[in-house]
Amino acid sequence: MELQSIERLLDKYFEGETSIAEEKQLKAYFGAEGVAQHLVQYKPLFGYFEQQQQTQQFEKAVPLKPKKRYTAWLSVAASVVVMFGMFLFLNNNEPSKQEELGTYENPEIAFKETQKALNMLSKNVNVGVAGMSYINEYENQKDKIFKE
Repeated sequence: MELQSIERLLDKYFEGETSIAEEKQLKAYFGAEGVAQHLVQYKPLFGYFEQQQQTQQFEKAVPLKPKKRYTAWLSVAASVVVMFGMFLFLNNNEPSKQEELGTYENPEIAFKETQKALNMLSKNVNVGVAGMSYINEYENQKDKIFKE
């Protein structure tokens, strides 16, 4: 009876369907004396796993403190560099002579020029908003794929 159950467990083991308890039962059977003659060929297999489990140990030191990340300082440094660059750019590009400020004596001409400027601004903002729709679509698809 025991021999038949061991043979069934061996078949399940080689199919990859055994549980941990069944594998322990196989290791115990092949680790003991009195293994059936036609199953002796499997004894080194289970003996090897037992031997390696006893002799093989992890000896590398595991660091307990995680590595520090300096992303906060990096972002502060990047913003300082950007502000310094803007300061230099704006200081060097000051106009040498006073340009006309765009004042108009006639209110109708001033109104039309203001409408043109606002229309141009609206078109440029709409282009930027249209570009943002791609980012929103990307975020939606990413959320579908990587559910948190």
